[in-house]
Formats: sequence, structure tokens, C-alpha cells
Amino acid sequence: MALTFAATPRTQPEVSARARGRRGRAPRRTATGWGFAGPATLLVVGLSIFPAVWAFFISRTRWNGIAPARDVGWRNYERLLSDPDMAAAARHTLVLTALFVPASILLGILIAVALNQRIRLIGFYRTCIFVPYVASAAATGILASFVFNPQFGAANEVLRRLGLPAQQFLESPSQALVVICVIALWGEVGFTTVVYLAALQDIPQELIEAARMDGAGSWRVFRHVTLPELRPVTVFTAIWQTITAMQLFDLIYTTTRGGPLNSTQTVVYYIYELAFQTQRLGYGAAAAYLLFAVTMLLSLAVIWYSRRRGSEAF
Repeated sequence: MALTFAATPRTQPEVSARARGRRGRAPRRTATGWGFAGPATLLVVGLSIFPAVWAFFISRTRWNGIAPARDVGWRNYERLLSDPDMAAAARHTLVLTALFVPASILLGILIAVALNQRIRLIGFYRTCIFVPYVASAAATGILASFVFNPQFGAANEVLRRLGLPAQQFLESPSQALVVICVIALWGEVGFTTVVYLAALQDIPQELIEAARMDGAGSWRVFRHVTLPELRPVTVFTAIWQTITAMQLFDLIYTTTRGGPLNSTQTVVYYIYELAFQTQRLGYGAAAAYLLFAVTMLLSLAVIWYSRRRGSEAF
């Protein structure tokens, strides 16, 4: 004999009580959420957004940090466009970025492919690659200044043993920026390596096995399967490393201080000199906002181009 159960309809007071209960829990959930997120939000607003907005107002003034600020409108930005020192710093930053970003991406891919193999002590090798990235950049710059010292540095000692002439390195206006790029690569290539290594391990093995079954060799598999799968990661690393190169300061401060003959004076170091050495806070803030605008435009251009090519990373 089949048994049937009829659903008992809920009365209107029961439905209203449940609705009131849900409405009562919503404010408590909101308060709980803000209790966790509130301190971090205040920290971000207090240390990032508020100083950025305040710096924008300072950029429209003439102020030395002591005397009352005098409003000059957009005059600081107009002067930056005709400032020869700013143009030279921008040129040095552009050269550093053009050297650093492609080299860091290429080295990151090559080292990641090498570390993606099944060999003994692979964990040790991966740790060694990543250690320079987590080390202090200031400490890296101080140690590098000893390594590339023209008189008693280890780099020139190696050149002497190889029968090659000694170089001036950080004391040469034509070599200093290249040496800065090499030092930056030493500290930053671990980041791109780890990112690419994670991306390589995320590629479906079925794609690689299918390509090999079709007769593709290792190079063709890497070119036609691996590299296309790495495009979104390459967009991300290109933007990240571009921002890193354009904001490089600690290595320059601990090695050359913008010298010799201002050959390594980048935009960020020029901003530091304006704001904290010559006390031209308004002009320095305007230079900082100009750098921010250029960095933002470059990032948006790379994202737009990557999306047109079908490689969306953001």
C-alpha cells in the first residue's frame, strides 16, 4: 500500500517570522564582515589613498615643507615638460626598462623550463634561484658595489684571470646603467622564474602528448604549444617588470647615487632629489604623478594589445 504525504502549507505568520529573522541576521553579518575587513581597509586608505590624494594637491603648489605653500596651478607640470634633467632621467629610465624587461622575461622562461625537469636536488636549485628575490635589495646593491669595484672587485679579478682588460663598471658613465640592469636581473629573475614555473606545471599534459604523437619535436612543442599557453603569464610579467624597472630606486641609491655624471639618474631617483634634497616638494610631487600617469598608460596599452591578440591576463 502506497503512502502519500501532503506538504503542510506554511502560515503567513511563520513566513513573516523567517523573513524578519533573515533581515535581522543581515546587519550582524555585515558588521562581522566589516570587523574583519575594516582594519585592513583603514590601513590601505591611510597609507595609500590619502597620501596619494594629498600629494596631488601638493603637486599644484610651490612648497619647501616649512614655509606656507603657494598655489601655482598646473605650472609644475608645464615646467616638467621642458626640464632637461627630467628628460635625461626619463631617457635613462627608458633604456633601463628596455634592457631589463625583455631580459627578465627571457631568463625567467629559460630557467623555468630547466627547473621543470625531473632531476636530483631540484628543490634545492629552485630555492637557490628564488633566494636573491627575497633578499633585501639594499643589501644586494651594497654587495654588488663591492663585486663590481674597479680596484679590488671580484668581477675584475675574473677578467684578469681570463686575460681580459679590467673595466670601470659602476664608475663608467657608459657602463654603469648596464651594470645596474645586471644587478636588478640578479635580484628579480627569481620572481619571473617562479611565475613561469607555476604556469608550466599548469599546462595540460594532454596537449604536449598529442603534439608529440603527431610527430612534433621538443622545439616545435615548445614553440607551438608551450609558448602560446604562457602568453597570459607573459603579459602579467611584462607589466610587473615594467613597473619594477620604472620604480627602481634602492639599487641606484646603494650603488651609484645617480652617478657617475648623472648617467644612472632615473625618474624615481630624480624625484627623490627634488623632494628630499632640494626640498622642492611641489615639483617633486608633480614629477611623481607624471610617472604614475605614464606607468598607467603603458600598463593599459599592454593589456589592450594582449586582449586584441587573445591573451587576457587581467
